[in-house]
Amino acid sequence: MYSGLFRAAAPLAFMLLPLFSGMPRQQLPINRLSWLAGCWEWKAGARHGEEQWMKPRGGTMLGMSRTVRNDSTIEFEFVRIEEKDGRLHYVASPSGQTGATFSSIVLTDTTVVFANPAHDFPQRILYTLRGDSLRARIEGTRNGSVRGVDFPMQKVACALR
Repeated sequence: MYSGLFRAAAPLAFMLLPLFSGMPRQQLPINRLSWLAGCWEWKAGARHGEEQWMKPRGGTMLGMSRTVRNDSTIEFEFVRIEEKDGRLHYVASPSGQTGATFSSIVLTDTTVVFANPAHDFPQRILYTLRGDSLRARIEGTRNGSVRGVDFPMQKVACALR
């Protein structure tokens, strides 16, 4: 009598099991970044930037970006945000360079900050959501000077063509 009930309830019980030290699925840190998913654009003179993020799934988010000036790609980047040991790690591979990893130091429902003090530039990567706008920022010290670069973006429909 109980074995049939157990077999029927087992799949549901498995789905409800907490992950990562008892944390419910919706509270996983990577899921707090679902606001980053989608397509974003910025424009500055002849430069046009695009950034796309897949929604969180399997403990990761995958992203890519490119900057085009006139009709030429001048920069591109492949990024992975992954969750390990309850923290998020931003793994960036810009324009074919060796990847660099930045660890989360701030995570809210609208902001995430990643840092790697040992990296040349940037040492910090920030994303902040404000309505349909996204502000990405890189900052750190370069050649002895503190500097930052802002990328104000708007949410756009993801283009397939």
